[in-house]
Amino acid sequence: MYSAFVIGNIASGKSCATRYLEQRGALRIDLDAMAKDLYVPGSQLVLNIAERFGYDVLAPDGGIDTRELARVAFATPEDSADLNALVHPVLIEQLSLRLLPPLCCTVTAPDPELVVVEVSVASAFTDAFGLADEIIAITAPLDVRRERAIERGMDGLAFDERASCQPSEEELCALAQVVIDNTAGDDSLFSSLDQWLADRHLLSAQEVTQ
Repeated sequence: MYSAFVIGNIASGKSCATRYLEQRGALRIDLDAMAKDLYVPGSQLVLNIAERFGYDVLAPDGGIDTRELARVAFATPEDSADLNALVHPVLIEQLSLRLLPPLCCTVTAPDPELVVVEVSVASAFTDAFGLADEIIAITAPLDVRRERAIERGMDGLAFDERASCQPSEEELCALAQVVIDNTAGDDSLFSSLDQWLADRHLLSAQEVTQ
């Protein structure tokens, strides 16, 4: 099994990239979705988040209102760092269970050829990078990403708040072994991903040309 972490700032195209790789046969893991699954009502993690960010972040069922949490947790880089400090240790533990081979030799599980993990907060998740065989950065300039986000319905000020908590494109790319430029936002992204797959013998030459 080959594992790749796909990193990228908001509206860079990393979700598009991981979904495309999923269509190509990869097992896709969305860390944001995995984190939301950790917000079990009554759990210690939920209690810790409510104590740090206020009980207004609790949903009626006792879990987390993720929209409200995003509003308060992405207000400043310090708030984001505090949320990451609470969630990431639990998240890394769960991710390790998915990526590392089981300790018990009697346990059998599907072993996909490729696993892609979508990582939204790359700079705060570097302590888990050792779980990956390779880190891929999907990059695009800030002004391009801002325009994309607004076209998709995101408020410009909300984008600015989120972007201010993320690394620069240069800092992001420095974390990766492979950088794919998605400034154009067109099918060239998929061509680059196909070439990456072929270079690692994860796709046959015939599949790449299809």
